[in-house]
Amino acid sequence: MDSFTLTPPRLDRRRRDRPRRFGVVDLGSNSVRLVVFEGVSRNPLTIFNEKAVLGLGRGLQQTGRLNEAAIDPAITVLARYAAVAAAMEADPVEILATAAARDAENGLDFIDAIRARLPDIPIHVLSGSEEGALSADGVLLGFAGADGVLGDLGGGSLELVELDRGQRGQVASLPLGAIRLADRSGGDVVKARAIAQADLARVPWLKRGEGRDLYLVGGAWRALARMHIMQTNYPLSIVHHYVIPREEARDLAGVVAQASRKALEKMPGAPARRLQDMPFAAVVLRRLLRATGASRVVFSANGLREGWYSRLLPPAIRQEDPLLAAGRDLADRFGRDTDLAPALFAWTDPLFEEETPEARLLRQAACWIADIGSHDHPDYRSEHAFYRVLRQPGVGVDHPQRAFLALVAALRYEAGGDAPFLAPSRALLDAAAIKRAEILGAALRLAFTLSGGTPALLRGTELRRVGAELRLGLREGTGVFAGESVQRRLDALAAAAGMTATVEVIRG
Repeated sequence: MDSFTLTPPRLDRRRRDRPRRFGVVDLGSNSVRLVVFEGVSRNPLTIFNEKAVLGLGRGLQQTGRLNEAAIDPAITVLARYAAVAAAMEADPVEILATAAARDAENGLDFIDAIRARLPDIPIHVLSGSEEGALSADGVLLGFAGADGVLGDLGGGSLELVELDRGQRGQVASLPLGAIRLADRSGGDVVKARAIAQADLARVPWLKRGEGRDLYLVGGAWRALARMHIMQTNYPLSIVHHYVIPREEARDLAGVVAQASRKALEKMPGAPARRLQDMPFAAVVLRRLLRATGASRVVFSANGLREGWYSRLLPPAIRQEDPLLAAGRDLADRFGRDTDLAPALFAWTDPLFEEETPEARLLRQAACWIADIGSHDHPDYRSEHAFYRVLRQPGVGVDHPQRAFLALVAALRYEAGGDAPFLAPSRALLDAAAIKRAEILGAALRLAFTLSGGTPALLRGTELRRVGAELRLGLREGTGVFAGESVQRRLDALAAAAGMTATVEVIRG
């Protein structure tokens, strides 16, 4: 037998162009944090997030000065963050200094020392209004139609912003940060209540929050959300978009405000580094609920840093629908053909003739994420796709939306309806939403079986509803046919929709 040599194909090993990176340092009264974002997207993708709790603002109320013991460590941490950002090729990089730096007698000296150590990094000492506006921009990136009052609680100040159906309104800044309130009250929670109530009374427009939402930003308040998630066995451990009814939030804040340190240590989810500040964060929340009359508390992981990022985005990207943008982002990263989603959306139209605008938008997003398991191991595609969607970084996707899209993705890959990993979606969705997900998942499975995930082959097919009959049309000569797998998946779709199924050939 003649021997031969197989010539390997030429491989292009050139480095792919990497998306741009952006770095921002939040220099706060309690902590210093670097966040590096990657890409230019309606949904920020954080690829680095590091925090150092230093307590720069601790004791500021009594001394008028920054905590001397924290100044040198802060400059050291900032030098590290500058090195990290440079190594990650983030550009631009900026330091945003908040309440402690702007209010302390030695705040400007501290900023000058940072500039001397890091001459190439811009430092912006934010006013209270600027801080509130940036926080609002960050919240609106995740809650496009936010309506109510935003409260951003830091260590030194509380920024309040009126939100009117996605538009930023009046802004106020109060010296009610968790550290500062503890200092002002001498560590007395009862005195802290009176101080918070008096300060909030100076902001009359808070009353316009009656019956609307209260959006909470800040580490101490996020810690409250985590505690509530753990105490209630909530099925999704994501703080962003977590919602608590008014009375539950009031009760939680009341318990934390009155708890001793020892009692707090025993509470599930209580943050070890914030224990001494938690009662005062809870006091501010309870008084803010009273001042606004808000009907719900909505937690946001977005705030000042995301607001900074949002201002770097082109207007066209900022105006995108966040849900659809999140779906497109996943399709770009994990799918095979981004031209398929619009075709799937049109192809599934006949199944959902009377859907609401919200349900239609969700179906459109589901079509974008329908192929994100294509590169996974076939035995685990349904589970991987489910968790990829449920835990995606999309900031504009709320918990029921995550649950619906994840369920559709899993069912599209033929997950068993009783698969244990589907439990979070079934807990977060009502029966009607689950039924829509089952129909859409079955429809997408059929579409991929017919088309191989290609728009060209999908164009050779169509779905029609004729009374209680679902008809699958196959155009002659296009390479599609009704084999056993097609018939089986058509029958499954018809059963999910409560219909009977037939196949017809379209000629000409």
